[in-house]
Amino acid sequence: MKREDILAVYAAGPDAVVALVERMLATHQVQVAELTARIERLEARLSQDSHNSHKPPSSDGPSKLPPRRSRRKRSGKKSGGQVGHPGATLLQVKEPDTVVPHRASTCPQCQASLASAPSVKQERRQVWDLPTTRPQVTEHQALHLCCPQCQTVTAGQFPADVTQPVQYGPGVKALAVYLQTYQHLPLERTQEYFRDVHQLNLSEGTLVTVQASCAERLVPVEQDIRRGVTEAAVVNFDETGLRVDRKTHWLHVACTAFLTYYALQSKRGRPAMDAIGILPAFQGIAVHDALGGYFTYACSHSLCNAHLLRDLTAVSVRDK
Repeated sequence: MKREDILAVYAAGPDAVVALVERMLATHQVQVAELTARIERLEARLSQDSHNSHKPPSSDGPSKLPPRRSRRKRSGKKSGGQVGHPGATLLQVKEPDTVVPHRASTCPQCQASLASAPSVKQERRQVWDLPTTRPQVTEHQALHLCCPQCQTVTAGQFPADVTQPVQYGPGVKALAVYLQTYQHLPLERTQEYFRDVHQLNLSEGTLVTVQASCAERLVPVEQDIRRGVTEAAVVNFDETGLRVDRKTHWLHVACTAFLTYYALQSKRGRPAMDAIGILPAFQGIAVHDALGGYFTYACSHSLCNAHLLRDLTAVSVRDK
């Protein structure tokens, strides 16, 4: 208010002054309440991390890592294998691959030779070890045979998968795919493994080609997995960011207890989910982390227990 307005109210008498003060106090209280609520929301947002919100662990910077306490309760049992737990102790086999006898050469009592002495007792100890890792080279020969009657020369046929003068076999290819895909070894370390352990110098191009060939042959299996997940009663959905060619992409997963389907997309929300094609046709219960895109589909929904625990953690922290 301007000075003239205040003087006008003053000139109007005590009731006018009281009414003005009451209006100002009411407005002030509303503003204080709004600002207080805003401050609380901002403070709550600043205190959020992956243990009390739906934010991914990757969003926790090194300076924001909270002290973590396991939600598991102590069982009171001693560490190590428990009673009834199946052991993994090595057991001797009846027919070992190699037997190495160890004979004493002379008698320690009288120094007589034991070269022809009969064995009266036998003790057995077995050592489990890996076989030699030298690669085995198999040569295929297509023989050209001359017919004894008409003199026509007919050549034998190589196996369908033997197409080059020199090539790697299915065992090498399968191990390369396993190391890269399941054990997550990068190309260079996969090369080092084959060179150091098997004396094989696989190029990066060979490793990439083997991966692509395996992926192409698994397309029917991938389609069957996607169909099985789409028709399942309950499916867990999630997504996580990763870098592809220096750009952020999203790895989406849809899985049951027995089936897992992965899909790489440049988006995170509904456009990516539509492109994957599972959720648009899904009629079961979708278990997820409450990302907004999931709720746009007409299936049933359930929140992941881990994220429910985060919400409860946030409430308990806010109430303290």
